[in-house]
Amino acid sequence: MKKAIYILIQCTWGILQTVLGLFVLLAHIKDRHYFYHGAIVTEWAAPSSVSLGIFVFVTKTPYFYEKLKDEYTMEELSRRLLVHEYGHTVQSLFLGPLYLIVMGIPSTLWGFLPCCANKRKNEKVSYFSFFTEKWANSLGEWWLKEKSMEQLVID
Repeated sequence: MKKAIYILIQCTWGILQTVLGLFVLLAHIKDRHYFYHGAIVTEWAAPSSVSLGIFVFVTKTPYFYEKLKDEYTMEELSRRLLVHEYGHTVQSLFLGPLYLIVMGIPSTLWGFLPCCANKRKNEKVSYFSFFTEKWANSLGEWWLKEKSMEQLVID
């Protein structure tokens, strides 16, 4: 029942990001896909991950694994990253049509603007300390009862 409600809300209240996610899925149709707590997950070769409504796109090999391999296995980092990205889908449930503006744009800027990347790298600031990412971690952990990325410094 919980999955059915999740899917219904993503396909109505979260329709904007879900349709966008469908287009991204179609562009990556040959990649591996599977279901995860109602979401459709795609493992892609991109170095970063993103969630769009009911669709979650996760990197096959997290670029930060080399930095953290003494503390975490690749499997554990991938699982934590999936919990984090699932947290973004829960944000979509709450925010609906506002998700792309309130979460998507700030998250993208935090992740890709050179000034933000330099701040994270030079000051050893966790990517997951930014409000969009911190909230996604909390929601993923709350919803799934699993560990997320916490405050790992990945840059």
